[in-house]
Amino acid sequence: MEAVEVTAPAEQVQRPRAEVRYEQELARLKADDQAARPPGWALSVQAARRFIVGDQKLDVSRKFVGDPSLIERALVTLATSRGLMLVGEPGTAKSLLSELLAAAVSGDSTLTIQGGAATTEDQIRYSWNYALLVSEGPSQRSLVPAPLLRGMAEGRTVRFEEITRCPLEVQDCLLSPLSDRVLAIPELTGPGSMVFARDGFNIIATANTRDRGVNDMSSALKRRFNFETVFPIADLGTELALVEEEATKLLQRSGVTAAPNRGVTEVLVTAFRELRSGQTARGDAMERLSAVMSTAEAVSVAHAVGLRGWFLRGEPGTAEDLVACLAGTAAKDSPEDLAKLRRYLSQQVTWRSGDHWKALHSARHQLPG
Repeated sequence: MEAVEVTAPAEQVQRPRAEVRYEQELARLKADDQAARPPGWALSVQAARRFIVGDQKLDVSRKFVGDPSLIERALVTLATSRGLMLVGEPGTAKSLLSELLAAAVSGDSTLTIQGGAATTEDQIRYSWNYALLVSEGPSQRSLVPAPLLRGMAEGRTVRFEEITRCPLEVQDCLLSPLSDRVLAIPELTGPGSMVFARDGFNIIATANTRDRGVNDMSSALKRRFNFETVFPIADLGTELALVEEEATKLLQRSGVTAAPNRGVTEVLVTAFRELRSGQTARGDAMERLSAVMSTAEAVSVAHAVGLRGWFLRGEPGTAEDLVACLAGTAAKDSPEDLAKLRRYLSQQVTWRSGDHWKALHSARHQLPG
């Protein structure tokens, strides 16, 4: 059997990590950084902030659309002994912000734990090479460090995605590392039995507000985090520009040379905003979808629309493609959402002006069911 190549050039990776995508920007910021840095940090707080919100003078792009004061509070929290908890609706770029913060603070965003029902303490703290464990017993050689142990030993930021999807007893394994900044390894003896956190270590956790009741955090663990809420984008123009920009990048990586159709993208973003808020642009009340109609989901649909138009017909996607791609988004959580989407296309689109809105209304019969 032919060997599988584990690593690949950055240009062949579907989504390079932030420190690779923005390597040159980080280098420019570091070279220009004269401010004091918290112990163990790759950049100062000011430079880390500019990395995320942008700096025209150094040709550093804006990477997160939101309140700059949120970035400042998040960075200050990471310089303290408390962890940072980012909460908000699904698709509000909590994970992206977590990745950017880790890249700015540590130069490494890869120490990541993905929370879920099957997540165990071994995946968070450490596990063992069982062949060596049987032959040699517990030792540093047989120890397999997980992200938490590595972050503490190396003084780096650890990301814990969707922490409230983990069982409560698994979440609480963070208590000692966050409060005492130490991780005990009782199987070992001597100096190796205790791992003390180096300067630069901290934890960024994320939780979406729809899942917070699944496995809500203990009061003890909550006290060890500072909570920051990431809100959806309030302004239509800002959200439209973001969706267009991100969809263009995804389409280019997918081999599509045609830019997204601006009119179709505007229809998409407007529909998403109305379906998640339950109110039309002219103020009429309407049914909300229980499915996640977030900015991130809008980018995904815009990407699919562009792919459908380009690879099927060699042109940018149309409003008809949009209807076809919307079905997979609306029908995820509840069969009733598909009926609500059908009513939206039948009742809330007819009064709009513009060819793309008319095409959207005409294509409503393409919805399944």
